[in-house]
Formats: sequence, C-alpha cells, structure tokens
Amino acid sequence: MPYFDVAIVGAGAAGLFCAAQAGQRGLKVLLLDHASRVAEKIRISGGGRCNFTNRHLDSRTGHQHYLGQNPQFARSALSRFTPQNFIALVQQNGIAFHEKHKGQLFADHSAQDIIAMLLDACDLAGVQRWQPCTIEKIEAGNTASRYRLHTARGIVQAHNLVVATGGLSIPKIGATDLGYRIAKQFGLPVTAQRPGLVPLRFAGEDWAPYASLAGLALPVRIHTGAKKQGIAFDGDLLFTHRGLSGPAILQISSYWQPGQRLRIDLLPQLDVAAALQEAKATSKKLLPNVLAQWLPTRLADAWCQRHSAWQGPVNQCSDKALAQLADTLSGWQLTPSGTEGYAKAEVTVGGIDTRALSQQSMEAKNQPGLFFIGEVVDITGWLGGYNFQWAWASAHACAQALEAPPT
Repeated sequence: MPYFDVAIVGAGAAGLFCAAQAGQRGLKVLLLDHASRVAEKIRISGGGRCNFTNRHLDSRTGHQHYLGQNPQFARSALSRFTPQNFIALVQQNGIAFHEKHKGQLFADHSAQDIIAMLLDACDLAGVQRWQPCTIEKIEAGNTASRYRLHTARGIVQAHNLVVATGGLSIPKIGATDLGYRIAKQFGLPVTAQRPGLVPLRFAGEDWAPYASLAGLALPVRIHTGAKKQGIAFDGDLLFTHRGLSGPAILQISSYWQPGQRLRIDLLPQLDVAAALQEAKATSKKLLPNVLAQWLPTRLADAWCQRHSAWQGPVNQCSDKALAQLADTLSGWQLTPSGTEGYAKAEVTVGGIDTRALSQQSMEAKNQPGLFFIGEVVDITGWLGGYNFQWAWASAHACAQALEAPPT
C-alpha cells in the first residue's frame, strides 16, 4: 500500500502551490484531482491571463479585502506570504506581467504561464500527481499513517491530508462539495455557502426599460447594507439582458443579501443637481441631450423616459423635476431578484468555519494532520487578485507546518 507524508486533494491554485512547497521541504507528496486538467480556474481567470495577485494588499490590513465570519483569520497567512513573495517567483521564472488599475497584476501572455510555473515546481520537488483520480472514501488511520484514502487508483496512506478542493463556483470545470463533506466527516463546522463575485439578476416590469441597454457600461459607485454594516465600491457597471454585471456589481454581490436594496450613484464624480441647474440657465437642449453629456446616450434616453417632466427642454423644466432627476441619478435604488448562481460566480462565499482551524497552520484543531486551504475555507477575497493571494498564502502556511511522522 503506497505511503506518503502528505496527500493533497485538489490540484487548483492552492493545491499545486502547497504540493510544490511541501515537496521542496523534502516531504513525499501525492496530489490528487478528479479532473483531467489541472488548475482550470487559473486558466480561465482574468480573461485567460490570470490576475495572480494584487500589489496593493498590505499585510497589516490585508484582511480588509476579505469577507467571512472572521476575516482577520487571514492576517497570519497573508503577512507571512505576501504579494511581493509571489511576484518574486513569477519574476524568477521569467514570466512577463503587467499591472492594470488598482494594483491588479496579470500575466502578459497567458494564464498557462502561471500553471506551467506551478507544475514545474511540483515536478522539481518530486510531487506525484494522480489525474484524473476520484476519491471514494477517506478513513482515519493509525499514528504513523493517520489517513487512508480509497481512490480510483487504489488505497494510499498518508500522515497528513490537505483539502484544497475549492468551492462550488463554476461546476462545468469540476467544482464539487467534496471539501465540505470531508470537513463534516471529521466533525468540522461549515458555514453556509452562496455565490460570490457574481452578476445580479432583476425581474419584473421595473427592469423592462433597461433590458435593451445590454452591453452598455459606465463607472458608478454602488452601496448595499445598513449604515454601520453597509459597504460601497467604485467601479464599472455593465448592463446585461437579465440584470447587471461588471466589476462594481461583482464586488458588491459578495456582500449583498437576498431582499436587500442596492443604491447606485450613476454619476459619482458630478454634482448632478448643480450641473442641471447650470444647464437650465444656459441651454435650450432637450433634457436627455443634456444628460448625454455625462451618461451614455442610450442610458440618458431610457432614464428620461421614466418621467414625462424629464423629456422637454431643460430650460423649461421645473426646479422640482430637476431635483428629482438628480436624486434618482445619484441614488438609483433597486432590489435584485437574485444572482446568476454558481455557474457564473467566480468564488464561493462561506466554507470551513475558521474557528475550527489554526490560523498559523490551517490545521484542524480537533483532527491532527488534517488541513484546509484556499477557497474551501470561509475566507473570500475581493475581485482583483485577492482570492489567488489567499490561495498562495494559505497554501504556504500549511506547507511550512506539515511534518513527516517521527522515525
């Protein structure tokens, strides 16, 4: 029966990086995944160029870019393996990259360069990879071989078991609930899961005027939640046939709860009320044409169709009508009917309860040798490379804590 110091379940970002790091420490590592292709989420991320980290993440306050029941759980791992550490690896491997806005780093050529870097590191470290290989059952073993895995390629024993199975998002590339089932098998609590970084849907007559705006994008500021618990993001909004998407929507979706309203400022850089009053004093243009100075024309036209008082010349509009128009543009309130679900979600919010894990090692407190890393844990990052950085950091923390059985 084959024996390994560590068996890692899941060959995504966290699993690959943990395997390479553990192998470099001299441990005998087995990496298993049920999918035939590794790291599919890396491959499709960032438009195929992989937003592999965010340069702006500060190790002292990095947890502010994450959510979960206890985002501060992430501080220890993030402070010990920073974006600069991963950037150094990328540079050492000769991978060209560039920075987009807000510190987001992307491979110049392809996400495949990042995957190849991780696979090469695993090969150099002597990691054995079994793919595709399903796991049929996991059992607790004895002191030396604490875990016995029944797989499609036979039974293996391992002193340590690392779960890096990811979440439920994008099932078409292989997402499953295996990690949550393993946690429950060994008595670890799991928080409720829901789609995150996902487009929002709207239904009913209220959305009908905007369905024709699909493909239109503009910069906005978006807010959800009560005052003390509320959160806001600046970014681009994209109209779709069924609702709203774009970076601002994806960000807010991780915090939005069913039934909550969104408040969107469509012109966050403009004092709309003052601008409309100035236009009234100086222009005879139709009000939609005035708005088209600041908004996409199609949106300006659709917006003014909402009220007959907004369709005439601006100099003939009452102050009350202009004030109402300004209020709606700076505080558009609407309630999503739901999200596009896991099929379109970039991440899964929720997962293994961090209270059951050591923040230094990612090891289960009640089950020696059992570790959980990456997206399967109840730590979810913002859009912009933060989730990959959590994958690298949690994998690194785990790899440094893994030990072979005493001889």
